[in-house]
Amino acid sequence: MGIADDAVEVRAQGWRTLAALHGLIESALERELQTGHELSVVEYTVLDALSRQDGWHMRMQQLARAAALSSSATTRLVNRLQDRGLLTRILCQDDRRGIYTELTPDGWELLNRARPAHDAVLVKALAEAERIPELAPLVEAVHRLPAAQAAPAAS
Repeated sequence: MGIADDAVEVRAQGWRTLAALHGLIESALERELQTGHELSVVEYTVLDALSRQDGWHMRMQQLARAAALSSSATTRLVNRLQDRGLLTRILCQDDRRGIYTELTPDGWELLNRARPAHDAVLVKALAEAERIPELAPLVEAVHRLPAAQAAPAAS
C-alpha cells in the first residue's frame, strides 16, 4: 500500500469512526425522544433549530440545511409537524414566494419538555462512547469545542 492509499484508508477509518459515534448517539436519542415525547431525532432537530432563530422562524431552505434533509423531505416533515400543530407556515412579507416556518405554542411546549431528556441522553451517550477506545478521541474532540459553538445561544 502506498502513501496515498494509506491516507485514503486513514480518512475512511476516520469517517467510519465518526459514523459509529453518530449512530450510537442517534439511536439513544431516537429511543428516548420516541418513547418519552413521540418525536423523532430529526423532528426534534427541526423544533430545536426553529427555537434558536431570531424571530423564531426560518425559510424552508434554511430548515432543510439545519436538518440535513432534501427539500422534498423537509416539506414532508414540515407537513407532518404542521398537522400535529407543532409549527406553522407564514408568507414572507419581503418576498411573497418565500415561506417561513415557525414554532406554535404547542411546538414550544413539546420542545421545552423534550429538551432536558435530549440533553441528558446526549451526556449519557457521550459518556458511554468515551469508554470505547475507538470513539474516545472523537468524544474528547466534542468536549473541546469552544463553548460558543457547543452551548445554546443565550436568550
